[in-house]
Amino acid sequence: MLRVFLLSLLAMCTGLVSAQDSVAPNPNLRTDGMPAISQAIADKVGLYTDFRGFGFVQWHPVTRTMLVRHREAGANLAQLYTLREPGGALEKVSDFSEPVSAAAFEPVHGRYLLISRDTGGNEATQVYRLDLDSRQTTLLSAPDQRSGFTWTRRGDRALIRSIPLDKTAQGGKRDSIALTLNLVDPMQPARQTRLTELPGGGWGAFRFSPDDTQLAAVQYRTPNDSDVYLIDAKTGQRSKILPKEGASAAGYSGVEWSRDQQRLFLTTNQGGEFSELAVYGLQSKELKVLSRHIPWDIDSFSLSEDGKRLLAVVNANGQDQLHLFDATTGAELPRPTLSAGSISHMDWHTKSQAEFAYALNSPQSPGDVYSLDVASGKSERWTQARFPAGVDPERFVSPELVSIKSFDGLPVSGWLYLPDAKKFAGKRPVKVDFHGGPEGQSTVHFMGRWNYFLNEMGIAILRPNVRGSSGFGKSFMELDNGFKRKDSVKDGGAFLQWVASHPRLDATRIVVAGGSYGGYMSLATAVDYGDLIRGAIDVVGISNFVSFLNNTESYRRDLRRVEYGDERDPAMRAFQEKIAPLNNASAIKKPLFVVQGKNDPRVPYTEAEQMVAAVRKNGAPVWYLLADNEGHGFRRKVNADYEFYATVKFLESTLLDKP
Repeated sequence: MLRVFLLSLLAMCTGLVSAQDSVAPNPNLRTDGMPAISQAIADKVGLYTDFRGFGFVQWHPVTRTMLVRHREAGANLAQLYTLREPGGALEKVSDFSEPVSAAAFEPVHGRYLLISRDTGGNEATQVYRLDLDSRQTTLLSAPDQRSGFTWTRRGDRALIRSIPLDKTAQGGKRDSIALTLNLVDPMQPARQTRLTELPGGGWGAFRFSPDDTQLAAVQYRTPNDSDVYLIDAKTGQRSKILPKEGASAAGYSGVEWSRDQQRLFLTTNQGGEFSELAVYGLQSKELKVLSRHIPWDIDSFSLSEDGKRLLAVVNANGQDQLHLFDATTGAELPRPTLSAGSISHMDWHTKSQAEFAYALNSPQSPGDVYSLDVASGKSERWTQARFPAGVDPERFVSPELVSIKSFDGLPVSGWLYLPDAKKFAGKRPVKVDFHGGPEGQSTVHFMGRWNYFLNEMGIAILRPNVRGSSGFGKSFMELDNGFKRKDSVKDGGAFLQWVASHPRLDATRIVVAGGSYGGYMSLATAVDYGDLIRGAIDVVGISNFVSFLNNTESYRRDLRRVEYGDERDPAMRAFQEKIAPLNNASAIKKPLFVVQGKNDPRVPYTEAEQMVAAVRKNGAPVWYLLADNEGHGFRRKVNADYEFYATVKFLESTLLDKP
């Protein structure tokens, strides 16, 4: 109790750090109950806030030029650039005050881009034409809707899909939702045709057939329950092709057409635990699995422009592998040789037929772009990630896989990052970080700012994959659904108890953290296992499933009900109220740090504010950081930096006993 009192007193005494020695939050940030952040902290962590990697977006359709994403020195956001050769000069394409969420060249000549972006993290994305010569933008989608786009194969039109937002509804919420599909000429936006309206949410994976007469689409409900449709591109009439009539539910994703339009390539967990690469014959109506011999999920795949090769990214227990298949026979070919790391967004070049590009990051790199010719085996590195002077990325640690038995004997695993034993002797404090989703997964990738916790603070990081996580089979993913929600929290508790058995970890110094669903996990752990932790960090987390489901955007509500349970059912509502961290806030006695974006459409900021008020009634110290220009997480560097400074301060006070 003395420790809680002292920390509470510290939180109120912000005047202990003079104004000239502190870092003032920018005008878009609001702090409540937080101590001043000293300039000394900002100076110490500064080197760890400026890693600048590269993301691959797309090949130019004609030339051997790439579109890449990068944040230049001193910039607040990443922008789009073209790159004409490996190691060449970056040519800036965009310079927006909001991040671009998607971009694609006009697919025939590459004369301009289509892009989508939102405002302040509200995810109300709008579609624009971006002219490469003038850098001017033209709005193509309707306002007050969430929109996205898909090109036709001819490149003469774009399919713009839009779903209305709650703010345009009577009373602020919608009883039913539908996705509108419009075909638009980007050069003459007034020329548009309404194709059809698709009922419900979860529609995606739109892909035109090679002759543009048909459109494949997937309606997603859960990773284990979705449908594949064909839509007539003239009439809008649709027909469901998978699953077959009378067949059990299964997950489907990532549809690609064969060049003869007789087959569809996709991934599915029909008939198996994992998401497998498969091909569906449109005439035979038979589904053939190509990757049954690979006992892991196929996360994504890409078909070469000539239709002869398939590249598939395999998630092998959180580490990516690349596999190559013959698209005609379905046989696996010799695997391409790549460096170890996390692979993102592959794309075959339209002219080469054998060359593909991809981005790769690892615990030692924030990401670089490469190309590989599968015929010759020649690999080229196109970019070089930027590191601040004085930072050696080779010092950044790679994790080790840990496996434990949970409360009911179920094996669960996670990734453990340990500080250098020579620099930090003895047992180390632990930050336990839960992923979101809840169908997300903690994987091996670049840790960014968190390397400061490891390299400079000596704090170990444990990233559990509790039940409900993806990557371990569809049965494992369903073990936390509905009334089984607290079983995942018990898995988290089992990891906390396991810490005591590790020779390098200090079970008396643990902080739990997480974002989105991970924020719920952090709050729920603080309620149920408060005696095992010193504090909790909740980033855009759910504090009550009932209020969350009532206030999340309507286009997401039914999808989330499948996972969390339908609050309209009295028994489920009673259960959700019973387990809500908000309704058990009196059990939280340890320090709590809550981070939230004001414009979050997924987990509204009211989830954070009601939790802050409830925990403060206990007299426990609560820090609250709210960003007026952010949504579901902080995307602007200036905001993310301040959040990180505050997180360092919170961990210093809770784990390292620094006042």
